[in-house]
Amino acid sequence: MRTELDYRNLEAEQVKTAKVKTLTVQDLAQAWLLDGVARKDGNAELQRRFNKDLLPALGKTAVSSVSEHDVRALIRAVINRGAHRQAISFFADLTQMFGWARKRQPWRALLIEGDPTELVDISPLIPADYEAERSRILSPAELLELHNRFQQMTADYDALPAGQKYDGIRPLKKETQLALWISLGTLCRIGELLQAEWKNVDLDRQTWFLPSENVKGTRGKKQDHHVFLSPFALHFFQELKTLTGHSQWCFPNKQDDGHVDVKVVSKQVGDRQARFKNRKALSRRRHDDTLVLADGQNGDWTPHDLRRTGATMMQALGVSLDVIDRCQNHVLAGSRVRRHYLHHDYAEEKKNAWNLLGDRLSAVLSSNYEHTPNESMLSFPVYAAPETRAPS
Repeated sequence: MRTELDYRNLEAEQVKTAKVKTLTVQDLAQAWLLDGVARKDGNAELQRRFNKDLLPALGKTAVSSVSEHDVRALIRAVINRGAHRQAISFFADLTQMFGWARKRQPWRALLIEGDPTELVDISPLIPADYEAERSRILSPAELLELHNRFQQMTADYDALPAGQKYDGIRPLKKETQLALWISLGTLCRIGELLQAEWKNVDLDRQTWFLPSENVKGTRGKKQDHHVFLSPFALHFFQELKTLTGHSQWCFPNKQDDGHVDVKVVSKQVGDRQARFKNRKALSRRRHDDTLVLADGQNGDWTPHDLRRTGATMMQALGVSLDVIDRCQNHVLAGSRVRRHYLHHDYAEEKKNAWNLLGDRLSAVLSSNYEHTPNESMLSFPVYAAPETRAPS
């Protein structure tokens, strides 16, 4: 026979079960962000993405009620605004979150019907002409066009009377221009560059050190990176020094208490290729086509495409693939025995590769280089570098 205590315990258990059943997607998201995931930015990007795309649609929905159809609707909403890459990443986040919940109480009890993300294949949702892995490289003619566009826009804006500058087309910020050329000349990721500190840049020795904490990992692994600055890259670092040398940061934020947002350059470049963006003009953001190259025939371009462009140019110049990988700071696969015994750092080979790339870029951006229509990276003849390597 049950005692009064038994009934009280039973009642408490029933209340607890009832509360668990009412747990929502917002509750799950908060729990996962707190205990289930720890990304480099403190989960700031995840929180932003959930606030934008997950919580308004499903935040108040009980976890036990979420279906595969709900997940598809979330992904379609992101795809419909043209953000295909974000949709793929968003789905990966949802899959990770529900996979975490499936293994833990009280969430596991709410997913007795299964993980809704397991029933979703997003490949049919993504347009057939979308390439998840970009392969865009800029041709020599496009690089020269970009160089000339920067100079012309700056000259046109400077020539405007003071009273007309507000209505004129302001050129891309000078620091952003320099960041793009440095990224091209060093093969670095733009986000890694924007976190750089002047203490790690030695202009006299022509070196730049990237600590592992600022480096994007490959297969979960990170490593320090030492870059030799060719005269081409050094030229732009020196120009940057005159603009931000007073700061700890090569690219300080407005408050000078840290570096700029690592996505700011990509946003600025994207805002000036509006024809490729399926979105309305955003307030306080550019919305024009001033950085569309080759009249848009080759599609849009991103700062990361410059990294791929530089690597492709190295390849065309005869640099071996393993040296290119090291210039890009890829974590190379290999047996433990090989990594244990072979410690050559390829410093001289990398230095030569960066110099070859810098010489070619100096030539491409100079008025002495003749560009042919539809010139391909892989059709370059080997170019004898001029005495003065840095572009005018």
